Amino acid sequence: MPNDPYLDASVAWRIRSGTMEFREASYRTNVEAILSAGMATEVEQLLSCGKEAEVYLARYKGSPLAVKVYRLYRTSHRGGRPVKLESAGRLAAHEFDMMLQGWKGGARVPTPAMRVENMLSMRYLGTEAGPAPRLQDVELDDPEGFASSLLEAVRGLALAGVVHTDLSPFNVLVHESNPWIIDLSEALRVDRTGYSPWQRLTLAKAALEKGVGALASHFSRYEVDIEVGGFVTGVMSSLDRFGVMR
Repeated sequence: MPNDPYLDASVAWRIRSGTMEFREASYRTNVEAILSAGMATEVEQLLSCGKEAEVYLARYKGSPLAVKVYRLYRTSHRGGRPVKLESAGRLAAHEFDMMLQGWKGGARVPTPAMRVENMLSMRYLGTEAGPAPRLQDVELDDPEGFASSLLEAVRGLALAGVVHTDLSPFNVLVHESNPWIIDLSEALRVDRTGYSPWQRLTLAKAALEKGVGALASHFSRYEVDIEVGGFVTGVMSSLDRFGVMR
């Protein structure tokens, strides 16, 4: 079976035995999975529902957590063939690893807590009144100051060894007036570039240019200028320790 290493034994067994249902899991099914996996002691509500995963507000012995559940079986949002079942475990495992790497390096990402099969839990960013809003949905009081903090957060994540490949105002939360970077399911690890550092760093540079460009476009509505090229060059010079890009 392709990608077997990303699947926990119980999931692989259910696939082989034919006991896994190939349809979208219901709210109740996901709640039962979260509780039975020991990721939380109660689940309060659904926070968001995206094309690949759902995020739930849960609690572990009273402490709030966000639990992200990747869909085990889903069709492409572009109307193509069904996405491979195995990719759910891979995405959850990869996002947990990238979040852990960033958090260990002091980056402003949610603190990871636990990963089981296609689910991962993390620090809940929000209050009792509701989850932290996305940058896209907020009117900033100090856009220039926030833009500066956000660029430092992007730089800090990269220096911790992770480059976001889908950075945008939709993947930045505003919590306690600070930016928090989320959704690292397809992030690049850049502290270990493997046997082809030029290729990995080239991908990282392209991702930074695209992501910081999206942020620059967002902040232009506040007449705040972000110099994309200079910022990316500065970050890449820090990542390219052996000068392979020169």
